[in-house]
Amino acid sequence: MSRTCVVAAGGTGGHMFPAEALAREMSARGWRVILATDHRGEEFAHGFPADDRLFLDAATGRGPVGLMKAGVAILRGARQARTAFRKAEARVVVGFGGYPSAPALIAALMDRRPTVIHEQNAVLGRTNRMLAERVNAVASTFPIGGRAGVHVVGSPVRPEIRPLFDRAYSPPTGDAPIRVLVTGGSQGARLLSEAVPQALAALPATLRSRLEVSQQSRAETLEAARQVYQEAGIKAEVAPFFRDMAGLLAPAHLLIGRAGASTCAELAVAAMPSVLIPLAIATDDHQSLNARSLVDAGAAVSVPEGQATPGRLTSILGDVLGDPSRLTAMSAGARSVAIPDAAVRLADLVASTAAA
Repeated sequence: MSRTCVVAAGGTGGHMFPAEALAREMSARGWRVILATDHRGEEFAHGFPADDRLFLDAATGRGPVGLMKAGVAILRGARQARTAFRKAEARVVVGFGGYPSAPALIAALMDRRPTVIHEQNAVLGRTNRMLAERVNAVASTFPIGGRAGVHVVGSPVRPEIRPLFDRAYSPPTGDAPIRVLVTGGSQGARLLSEAVPQALAALPATLRSRLEVSQQSRAETLEAARQVYQEAGIKAEVAPFFRDMAGLLAPAHLLIGRAGASTCAELAVAAMPSVLIPLAIATDDHQSLNARSLVDAGAAVSVPEGQATPGRLTSILGDVLGDPSRLTAMSAGARSVAIPDAAVRLADLVASTAAA
């Protein structure tokens, strides 16, 4: 009978991307994989590499009444999970944070099944913080200050990103195009959609004329960003979503974006220089802490959101884009902190935990 691993994740791509990478690795090792998520996670579940999918009740809330209702929903989901896990004879349950992972992990703890959590950010999220002392193993992308016994395995990246680690970074020299990729994410994306085009448009003509920009932009700022680039004579593709992120990263010279955990992990694996603007409202300021590993390696410049004015960004971008040797050094710095085999390391931990 095949061994069964439950992967519990949902809510956002930041949780689902590493969960998907682990699922692929466990499947390649002959494990049967079950995705446990909530009903909101159904939009991610269609292409998820799992043998079965389990949709559990889960919720989050604020205030006494909201938290009480969320607790009831999570316990209801845990009961659903216990029944499913017994039927599947689950050997191990791996949670990737966020409230959709809570029912599966609680069910596993109630039945004394081996458990692992993976924290993508540099600070434990609320669900992982609540369960960290109870699970068998804690894995993380970054070292987590003040917590011993954490297995720093990195963050598994999407399969199309991993091959970028093996390519050589080539900085723009002479009159060659300078390719800039701008990602925004869904939260606080207006700042990037408005400030970055203005900043790039204000660069000296010698740099501006060489720019080739690919920028994600929310629908309400799409046309305004396009207009800024057009008036500045900058070749630009502005779209709400890019499906082939690996295809855009491969030839890029610089990325401008937020500092989510998956973004930072993928930048390191892709050996990509970056200018990062951490999301100010991120819980426990975890995006600033995520960015620190790249900044300390000389791979990135981090700009607090309150200081990310067009003028400030123009100054930073001019210094970075105008110096091919600095871009090369930034790329080397990113590569130095990359963990391209994070999925393998995490799968090793999961397998050893299941066998213990």
